[in-house]
Amino acid sequence: MTDEPVTDEPVTQQEQEPEAAAEEGALDVGALQAERDQLFDRLQRLAAEFDNFRKRSVREQAGLIERANERLVKELLPVLDDLGRALEAAEEHEGAKLEEGVRLVHRSLADLLAKEGLAEIETEGRFDPHVHEALLSQPSDAEEGSVIEVVQKGYRLGDRVLRPARVVVAAPPIHEA
Repeated sequence: MTDEPVTDEPVTQQEQEPEAAAEEGALDVGALQAERDQLFDRLQRLAAEFDNFRKRSVREQAGLIERANERLVKELLPVLDDLGRALEAAEEHEGAKLEEGVRLVHRSLADLLAKEGLAEIETEGRFDPHVHEALLSQPSDAEEGSVIEVVQKGYRLGDRVLRPARVVVAAPPIHEA
């Protein structure tokens, strides 16, 4: 609205055009700004989506790398067990050089596997079904549910159990009447 005096004269088309053009221009600017805001919002969402994709890919790749050696390490476990048994048998004989050589191989293989993330499962204390496999329950003076003998060592690779420790668990002692 303008402060021009009101007259009975008809308004010419030239006088109407500047007002209409200004309103139309304001609408165009508003529409363009709305479209710009909408496109900017889409761009931000797309950038966030891409960032999430990148982070997820990095996590998945790290998981694949962690499990890449799992099969090999799992296949090497029996070798480690055999070397341990050979060491126990060699201690009973006079073949000190044999024992020393087998001990060296055992130590180097164990160190190599430890470097790859292999860790022996702890077997001291209570039986844990997540990391132990009870082969049998035997009457004992030890606390009920505790591990009293390790039949086969268990191993973890990172936070995953490769092979549970096979153990004998203490049962309550048998009381004769």
